[in-house]
Amino acid sequence: MALGEIPCYRVIAMKTIVAAVDFSDSTAGVLSHASTLAKTFGAALHIVHAIEDQPAYTAYGFTPDEFPAVQVFQEELRKRATTRLNELLASVSSEVADATIHLVDGNPLTAIIDYAKKLAADLVVVGGHGHGAMSSLLLGTVAEGLVRKSVLPTLVIPAPVKE
Repeated sequence: MALGEIPCYRVIAMKTIVAAVDFSDSTAGVLSHASTLAKTFGAALHIVHAIEDQPAYTAYGFTPDEFPAVQVFQEELRKRATTRLNELLASVSSEVADATIHLVDGNPLTAIIDYAKKLAADLVVVGGHGHGAMSSLLLGTVAEGLVRKSVLPTLVIPAPVKE
């Protein structure tokens, strides 16, 4: 930039924001930040939760019919997740005109990335660590995976510090 030139900054317009929630302690922060950004930019807010696939018992030669309890459990997970998502939607509906909920199936990291890509999301907001240090140490977190693997901008909101 030459002396005396006025700097020209690129304006980023956010039209679609995905808030990935896991119903942990970090969910409130994720939703607060995502809804504030959606309201500020007039963006659509998609509140999404991923449900893990059914156990891979088929690898051992079993069929779903041999484990009806697993199907009942998965149905209950979907029912409870939908209830929680509706509660979250109700909490932001007065602030964000275009807010929706979505339940996706599969590995949370992959399902969230795929969903956000399908929407061509401008931002993904996710909680930093919702299920404890041991889980993060052993398994990694969805937030870490999003930061490493997603091609979309990702905002990580830390979970509240417990004192």
